[in-house]
Amino acid sequence: MAQQGIQLDQAKFCCSICLDLLKDPVTIPCGHSYCMSCIKGHWDEEDQKKIHSCPQCRQTFIPRPVLVKNTMLAELVEELKKTGLTAAPPDRCYAGPGDVACDVCTGRKLKALKSCLQCLASYCEQHLQPHYESSMFKKHKLVDPSQKLQENICSRHDEVMKMFCRTDQQCICYLCSVDEHKGHDTVSAAAERTERQKELGVSRQKIQQRIQDREKDVKLLQQKMKATNRSADKALKVSKKIFTELVRLIEKRSSEVKEQIRSKQKAEASRAEELQEKLKQEIAELRRKDAELEQLSHTEDHTLFLHSYPSLSRLSGSIDFPSIDIRPLRYFEDVTAAVSEARDKLQGILTEEWPKISLTVTEVDVVLPQPEPKTRAEFLQYSRQITLDPKAANTHLGNRKATLTEVQSYSSHPDRFMESQQVLSRDGLTGRCYWEVEWSGWGVSIAVAYKDISRTEDECQFGYNDKSWALDYTLRDCQFIHNRIQTPIPGPLSFRIGVYLDHKAGILSFYRVSETMTLLHRVQTRFTQPLYPGFKVSGLPGDAVEFCKLK
Repeated sequence: MAQQGIQLDQAKFCCSICLDLLKDPVTIPCGHSYCMSCIKGHWDEEDQKKIHSCPQCRQTFIPRPVLVKNTMLAELVEELKKTGLTAAPPDRCYAGPGDVACDVCTGRKLKALKSCLQCLASYCEQHLQPHYESSMFKKHKLVDPSQKLQENICSRHDEVMKMFCRTDQQCICYLCSVDEHKGHDTVSAAAERTERQKELGVSRQKIQQRIQDREKDVKLLQQKMKATNRSADKALKVSKKIFTELVRLIEKRSSEVKEQIRSKQKAEASRAEELQEKLKQEIAELRRKDAELEQLSHTEDHTLFLHSYPSLSRLSGSIDFPSIDIRPLRYFEDVTAAVSEARDKLQGILTEEWPKISLTVTEVDVVLPQPEPKTRAEFLQYSRQITLDPKAANTHLGNRKATLTEVQSYSSHPDRFMESQQVLSRDGLTGRCYWEVEWSGWGVSIAVAYKDISRTEDECQFGYNDKSWALDYTLRDCQFIHNRIQTPIPGPLSFRIGVYLDHKAGILSFYRVSETMTLLHRVQTRFTQPLYPGFKVSGLPGDAVEFCKLK
């Protein structure tokens, strides 16, 4: 208990500015005591205001009081020092970078515990005590330490801003409310805070709901990524297996061709050697007989000559040799040509199929679908050159440009439209595509359709079935038609139409072509087959529609 008493007495003999035992203690007029150097430093900072105050009770003094050392207090402090106790409590918390420092502390400042909105100052635990102990501070508003206290002061009137102007949406002081904000809708800052607090609650609910939605999106995205990784790994495995099989097949065929060539080469070499040996034998026999005949030709005995000549002049039966052609031989060049032809065909297949394979890879949208283009330049990135299919053109349409003409002598074909003046493109489209169409005359239908749309029935007309989507344009009006449902489209007439297709996303959009591209109609559905662009021409001979050549 005695030790606790000493500690209590020791705390009372500490300077509230430096929090150390008093050094050269002085007592100012309000009764509070400080180190002489500490209070001098504090008042030196206040000299410009010409008003000096007590750091604890804030009592002001004019003029600056003369400081005189308190001898009795100095002796008591010396007695405390003789006890050998440390002067300051060991649990100091000094302000570091980013902390709010106590405005009263001198030297190394302690970390502030609270900030006072009335005093516009921050205090550590020691210097905050007067706000708890003195009745004159009871109405002061204490808040968590803040480095922005000066923002609460009106720069015009140097007063605390305790009001809010709803007209100008800003905090003001009382003098502002009767001056430049006179007649405005003003309330107390506390009242406005209450209203904003309600809005804050609603905002937090929306934010929390969005957080929940985004967390669901994150989980869904994680699931999609797992599924994508599994799908990608499987695709890589299967693709590798298929290409490995192709390589093995090519290697097998290469080995078979090599074996056949070598076998044929060996057989031909054996035949040639055998024939060469027989030819050599016959040559030797002929040389021997030629030598005998030559010898006989030199004999002088006529009787001997006549007796020997018949037997020597007869040639032995010649071997039936195949004719040896003296023309240039191709040998195995035909084999090389056949292999080259197979290579060219294989390269052609791979060249033709590779864009489709590559396109299916690039069109995989794992996270989010690609946003629809906005400007014409962005649309042109997906431009496709499209050609009409002559086999599908109605007999009243030209097969290069869909122009309404007299009956054409087209051959019969199951793809030809017989009941309606329509035509489809040669190739179907998937992925993201863009094309532009120009038309002239009375009216046209700019459409896309599945390949298996009817060619002969009444429902073959674009838009009047579930297999086609058509923008029907005439000089009078414009409408979108699908499955016999007609949707009027307002706006000025346009003779150049842009069509954007995102097959995977199920988006089909029609635009009035310009730099900004005006949307006429957009379809959001699910396409189950490739789409074939097409036209229908209605009106008088000469009316036409065609695909534009895009750069």
